[in-house]
Amino acid sequence: MRDVTGGRELVMVSNRLPVDCVEAADGTKTWRTSPGGLVTAVEPIVEQLGCVWVGWEGSASTGGEPFEVASMRLIPVELSAREVDLYYEGFSNATLWPLYHDVIAPPEYHRDWWDSYVTVNERFAAQVAEVAATGAIVWVHDYQLQLVPAMLRKLRPDLTIAFFLHIPFPPRGLFAQLPWRREIIEGLLGADVLGFQRAADAETFRLTAEALTGCPVLGNHIALPARDSSPARAVLAQEFPISIDAEAFARTASEPEMQRRAREIRAELGNPAVVMLGVDRLDYTKGILHRFKAFSELLTDDELDPTDTVLVQVASPSRERVGAYMQLRNEVETAVGRINGEHGSVAHTPLVYLHQSFDREEMAALYLAADVLLVTPLRDGMNLVAKEYVACRTTDDGVLVLSEFAGAAEELGEATLVNPHDIEGLKSAIVRATTMPIAEQHRRMRAMRATVSSNDVSNWARSYLGAVSGAADAREAGRPAPTAAATIGEAYIPRKLEERLRRLAAAPQLIVATDFDGTLAPLVARPADARALPRAIRSLDILRDAAGVQVALLTGRSLEALHATGLDSAGWMVSGSHGLELNETAQQLIGESAPQKFMTPEQQELLESFTRRVWRVFKGEPGVRLEYKPFGIAVHTREVPDNAHAEELLAAARELGSRAGLIPLRGKQVCEFSVLSSDKGVTLRRIMERFPDAATVFLGDDVTDETAFAVLRQGDLGIKVGDGATRARERVGTPESAAAVLALLAELRTGVVVGSA
Repeated sequence: MRDVTGGRELVMVSNRLPVDCVEAADGTKTWRTSPGGLVTAVEPIVEQLGCVWVGWEGSASTGGEPFEVASMRLIPVELSAREVDLYYEGFSNATLWPLYHDVIAPPEYHRDWWDSYVTVNERFAAQVAEVAATGAIVWVHDYQLQLVPAMLRKLRPDLTIAFFLHIPFPPRGLFAQLPWRREIIEGLLGADVLGFQRAADAETFRLTAEALTGCPVLGNHIALPARDSSPARAVLAQEFPISIDAEAFARTASEPEMQRRAREIRAELGNPAVVMLGVDRLDYTKGILHRFKAFSELLTDDELDPTDTVLVQVASPSRERVGAYMQLRNEVETAVGRINGEHGSVAHTPLVYLHQSFDREEMAALYLAADVLLVTPLRDGMNLVAKEYVACRTTDDGVLVLSEFAGAAEELGEATLVNPHDIEGLKSAIVRATTMPIAEQHRRMRAMRATVSSNDVSNWARSYLGAVSGAADAREAGRPAPTAAATIGEAYIPRKLEERLRRLAAAPQLIVATDFDGTLAPLVARPADARALPRAIRSLDILRDAAGVQVALLTGRSLEALHATGLDSAGWMVSGSHGLELNETAQQLIGESAPQKFMTPEQQELLESFTRRVWRVFKGEPGVRLEYKPFGIAVHTREVPDNAHAEELLAAARELGSRAGLIPLRGKQVCEFSVLSSDKGVTLRRIMERFPDAATVFLGDDVTDETAFAVLRQGDLGIKVGDGATRARERVGTPESAAAVLALLAELRTGVVVGSA
């Protein structure tokens, strides 16, 4: 598997190191592999590749010296007792865990917990930055370390950073509750590859990231723009369902010793007719109490024989200092006592409760001993126990009862799927499982074993680390990251904006207003060469003819210069010269609220004098173009080859205007002067006053459009086209994207599709 990483060093990063310390009576310490799901999943990968592993030892400490276990070099990270309390038991397990698991328990939000979470994530990032080899692949695991990718990228931009979330990613409405939601998203976007258990989790993350950061989603990628000294890049956010070493489990289960131990377990249970098994961490997300309730009612209803049926519940200790877990343990143990007290006897207890962990061999024996495995979490990222049971059933018998809300349900469709909240449905599934004909058991189990075998941990590692290695190859080769323009052309609409357009399109009355240059028409060196995009014009014409819709064009161009571009704006309201000119349609619709603009003799003389001065100063400057307007003049520097010199020329123009007593209106590579005062905001407000019940959409790209964005009300929509600070609430990248916005709005309003051709 070495080729999966391209020979690069692999650095694993997780909250806990993959080993537990065992201290002998004489004080000597040895280390054994932890029984957790992460370790079980990645152990075969680490055995083949070797790695550096950075993590916490599991108790409050000052850290410790690096040490080696098997093929791993382990780097302990220090956590104080206070940090264990705030970062781990607090923010990680009392804020993030319940929030990410659909608020089965209410999450708590405390600023000191968050501050500790940030501090510990910084410490992990610093430790990794110190030990990772140049160009290494760093694989960060799970919800406790979601800030590490961005922190590490700042410290070590040479690294390729991967992150895998082992638990579900919450729905957008739930994630929005988190006060630090943007910081979490930005932390994760520091990675090159983000892995999720389910396709739905990956999609939810992409949409959430787009909504909170404005970075567009391009397929399974999120496109991040260049910032500061960081180049533009794309983050792959995709599902990579985790799996197990199916062959190893099957091999263990086939050993005669394991089969003998399975028979012993059944004998120790009294050789009942039916053995059911539950294997979980003691966690409120696992649905243990729901399972017990269904089991108890089946015993009460005589659907199960309490003298010939046993449910073995393995509940591994978990987070025993967290209040919700202490309460759960009390409730579980109370339920165990009640069920056995009501249905047991001196010779037999129907519910065997084991609050302990077991090694892989004992678990394989338990899987072999169980006729039915009950996996009924209320929410689970994957649940490898379900896959382990299937892998161990080499005789193709046994029944898996599996919650619909476990990630494993997406792969193991032949299981008996249940909604654990539906106690009656869960009871029916248990009865069905205990009475399932052997032929049906064989059919279902063979199909599930084939799935688990083909999608085993090696396949998962090749898929996930292959994507990570591909990202490393692309960076080292200097290949540019995909952008909206490069990936899907220039007509991209963020999903968040799509949703807002759908709502606005249904408004009884609607005003659709837009700028011209840089919005309807791409910017060009010579303003006279500008032409509006045909798709944008067709869309506006369709909207103009739609019931309840008014179309307005607000431009800084004079009406004469606009007409020279060949634009046919019949039936639109058109405002030129920043509102100083109105076409006939605008005058008719706006009515008495439209001002009549005339220059006094003094203003006429000022304009002529200033125009002569500007012409005299700039007539010999290469690339400078002067645009004469009815009430002013504009100095364009778009064709000036040197950007610094262009800025100097615009500064000189502003100085001329200041001396003449004129206030400049600054735009993109243009400075405009007028002897009369108006702006697009004034004009748009008058239109909105004429149609007070209409919702308004305005698209613009320039500084001069900010006055129009400023007059929009709650419920209206401003869309900035291109880069730059803005009051607009939404943004698209290009005029082509603006045309796509108008086309979508036209389609939503009228049903007419306006293609890009």
